[in-house]
Amino acid sequence: MMTETKMAPDESAEELRALRERISQLQDELLRQKVAGAEESFHRMADAAPVMIWTAGPEALCTFFNAAWLEFRGRRLEQECGNGWADGLHPDDRDLCLETYLKSFSARQPFRIEYRLQRSDGEFRWIENTGVPRFDNGIFCGFIGSATDVTHRKTAMVTPDEEAVRIVFSLTERERQVLVLIAEGKSTKEAAARLGISYKTADSHRSRILEKLGVHETASMVRYAIRAGLVAP
Repeated sequence: MMTETKMAPDESAEELRALRERISQLQDELLRQKVAGAEESFHRMADAAPVMIWTAGPEALCTFFNAAWLEFRGRRLEQECGNGWADGLHPDDRDLCLETYLKSFSARQPFRIEYRLQRSDGEFRWIENTGVPRFDNGIFCGFIGSATDVTHRKTAMVTPDEEAVRIVFSLTERERQVLVLIAEGKSTKEAAARLGISYKTADSHRSRILEKLGVHETASMVRYAIRAGLVAP
């Protein structure tokens, strides 16, 4: 088990701002360069960046991941390119992540999404991924994006929220059990096995939890569990 160094909220925010500024510089550099070798130059700069960077072509297939991404994933570039990166998505986050990604490509609009991605040691970590479209003389060329491990946000100390407590405890006991397991990073299938129920039953509980909480994604459901004090932050 890896030991994480806790950062103060202000330090975390400052680090994220600095990383995003660096990404913005790299994005501008890629869009500016028109000379031969520009792509190779960009790859060298991206590999030197401490944040994870990726690019994708106009068909939404990824074409590049920098050294930080490959180190995080523990995989080779050819394994991650195309749709290979999606192999690391948490089962409960996969559909929403890919739907957001593909809709953004279709609309050619920037996106920001949080999801869990498997790290090289097998642990699922919360990732904030942002992407912006690239154009060359008005022609859509694909996307460029950055990804940051924001798990520390999810594990920051949280004082139970009274409203969240009230709503969460309106769930049935079994629904709370499913919620806790999912909030701890278990897939719906794993939660079913842990509770000794069928996958279909566990998935039905998960759907009702989302409905009762008034949310539409796993990340929001997890936040409810943390705010209500059901799981340790």
